Amino acid sequence: MTPVTLTVVHDELEADQLCGLLRAEGIACMYKPTSTGGALGLGSSMAAPQEILVEEEDLDRARELLAPAE
Repeated sequence: MTPVTLTVVHDELEADQLCGLLRAEGIACMYKPTSTGGALGLGSSMAAPQEILVEEEDLDRARELLAPAE
């Protein structure tokens, strides 16, 4: 199983909410600060952009779930 990037969101709070939605639909999800956020020296990872990762086989379904929210 290979995690792939679904999207990048503004901060950890938004990432946590999005992963909650995906998990409620049975899609495993995790997030991490992007390398861009660290490079900007934003200090806290909570304020840094977050990369949302899902398993490759869940990517299409996750995109479908996000479509109405975008």
